[in-house]
Amino acid sequence: MQNQRVLVTGGAGFIGSNLANHLATDNEVIAVDDLHLGTPENIDDDVEFVDASVLDDDLPTADVDVLFHLAAYSSYTMAEEHKRDATRVNVEGFVNAVEQAREDGCETVVYASTSSIYGSRTEPSPEELPVEARTCYEASKLAREKYGEYFHHHYDMTLAGLRFFSVYQGYGGAEEHKGEYANTVAQFTHKIANGERPEVFGDGTQTRDFTHVDDIVRGIELAADHRLQGIYNLGTGESYTFNTMIELINDELGTDVEPKYVENPLDVYVHDTMADSTKIQEATGWEPEIDFAEGVARVCEPYLED
Repeated sequence: MQNQRVLVTGGAGFIGSNLANHLATDNEVIAVDDLHLGTPENIDDDVEFVDASVLDDDLPTADVDVLFHLAAYSSYTMAEEHKRDATRVNVEGFVNAVEQAREDGCETVVYASTSSIYGSRTEPSPEELPVEARTCYEASKLAREKYGEYFHHHYDMTLAGLRFFSVYQGYGGAEEHKGEYANTVAQFTHKIANGERPEVFGDGTQTRDFTHVDDIVRGIELAADHRLQGIYNLGTGESYTFNTMIELINDELGTDVEPKYVENPLDVYVHDTMADSTKIQEATGWEPEIDFAEGVARVCEPYLED
């Protein structure tokens, strides 16, 4: 993408700031964030930052070519603890941002959905798989997808909803400010590097399709470049257990920290995830470039430099 004016909501957050900084090399980028989950420290100087909520009536959508809508209450526990606020931000905020962009002439939107609506699966999950909302978070993301259909059919806009799979980067990137809401790779690496035992729910055999944020950012950009319409998965198609993840971290750091296995306190828990990203690969040529071993090495690298 080049010479475009783009708006990234949630632009000071984890994925949003990575996207905004990447696009700012060749584009005019505005990052909107209310700093509930983000921090301006994540944003490069060549990104214009606007402290605003996606619920505001005067978002900076004038002359925007593409809206990247990533602002959200971004986890199960966060949404369950703040249902009303999460629903307003995740659903009303989506409609508000897209509508303002549409009124100002923007026809292309790429937005974040979630892979957790597939539930637990050890086989690759294609987009046509039946999905359900078991949590407030999942319900709000499914609502986005339905409103995306509405804007497409009613206004002929193109809206690509991307179901991300377990995105990580590490505290050396833009995850540190998320704390307990950061990906487990980031959290576990930080604890192990500091000699602390990470807590693992159950026996550690649960699996995730860990996808590095750099691959996610490329997928988001390609979705806009190709003006994709509909729902697309973004994940590697490979899954690793938490036990394997911890082994990789220990190997990379030269440590031998054992996890602490605890009873799972969550009422709803996705035990296994794995993406089938054939659809976006066929539409754009996107493929993950960072395998999990390399990704873990990148997360661990800052601790080895100290």
